[in-house]
Amino acid sequence: MSPKGVTHINQAPSARPSLPTGTPKVSVIVPTLNEAENLPIVFGMLPEGLHEVIVVDGRSTDDTIEVAKRVRPDVKIVLEERPGKGWALATGFAAATGDILVMLDCDGSADPAEIERYIQPLIEGADFAKGSRFLPGGGSSDITPLRRAGNAVLCGITNHWFDTSYSDLCYGYNAFWKHCLPAMDVDCAGFEVETLINIRIAKAGLKIAEVPSFEFDRIHGDSNLHVVKDGIRVLRTLLKERFMKDTRRSSTATLGSVATHSDQALAA
Repeated sequence: MSPKGVTHINQAPSARPSLPTGTPKVSVIVPTLNEAENLPIVFGMLPEGLHEVIVVDGRSTDDTIEVAKRVRPDVKIVLEERPGKGWALATGFAAATGDILVMLDCDGSADPAEIERYIQPLIEGADFAKGSRFLPGGGSSDITPLRRAGNAVLCGITNHWFDTSYSDLCYGYNAFWKHCLPAMDVDCAGFEVETLINIRIAKAGLKIAEVPSFEFDRIHGDSNLHVVKDGIRVLRTLLKERFMKDTRRSSTATLGSVATHSDQALAA
């Protein structure tokens, strides 16, 4: 397999037990914005044995933070001033202390029981475990024909420009070793963050494994995703990563910058 190749890992859906004994420390990063109704359901499905769960809240106007603390007293809460999923994830990554970091949406679309499925290829040698709705064993009850078509086009461009073989590009359920963070150097605001991460991981020559994942409908509330607007943001990210000179700062400087923009973690 070439350094930028993608191993497609097909496994049966996992059950919901505790993580196996000896599993590396796993930090779960959960961006939230008014997800008080969804948190009890999603947190109730998290496997036992996690090192930490970090909620990065984008200034919710409901009782998201209070619910998170009540449902999971050991939760780490970090407040993010800047709007957007990209900044929330960057802040959560900077706050994580685990060996493996998991990106998990809190709207109920991602099944926390799949976390063990993501961890396995990392233990077996992959640097980055990337979820795919389009592998056997994966799927989606939420994706629209327009989103599916847009994802296919953008995924095709990415594979052509960056020598990858991704089956899914715009999906936010991923897990990776913490040593991947300097390669990601997340410096974007919105839903284009998944594309940015996928491209930079590939450009760094890290070992990627795709795993099948099923995307469910959002449980409560409305999605913040805007198909056309966010699709344009993804395309701009592709163009920037393909044609613009890389002038990003060092990973140390970037993570330091992220820390200055986030509030101190609140006591659970």
